Amino acid sequence: MNVKTIREAADMFAVSTRTIRYYEEIGLLRPQRDANNQRLYSKAEIAKLKLIFRGKRFGFSLEEIKEMVLLFDQDRTGKKQLERTIAYGQQRVKEIDDKISELQEMKKEMEHLMVLFSEKLNNIKGEGK
Repeated sequence: MNVKTIREAADMFAVSTRTIRYYEEIGLLRPQRDANNQRLYSKAEIAKLKLIFRGKRFGFSLEEIKEMVLLFDQDRTGKKQLERTIAYGQQRVKEIDDKISELQEMKKEMEHLMVLFSEKLNNIKGEGK
């Protein structure tokens, strides 16, 4: 079986071992333990870590990520997990679209102000001659 230690898992994802232990504390991960009580992460646990970090990158909350990750444990077909992930994804896409619209409006306002300020500066420079 291809397992990773906590250090190897942390290095894989460029995070601290503390981060991974925290995910275990909140119930996202359930690593195995060896005879020395060292955490060992199976391929399934590494896959969960990938989902966690992907979810964080896309702006999902840890609660949303936890729900999506743990759904697979409840339904091994993956159907419930996919349904929930799609629902959260659609919600997140809408939030992103709203943010893009807000930023585009802000950009338009700033560009308009820059034109006004440039004209005002040119008028001031013209009066100084």
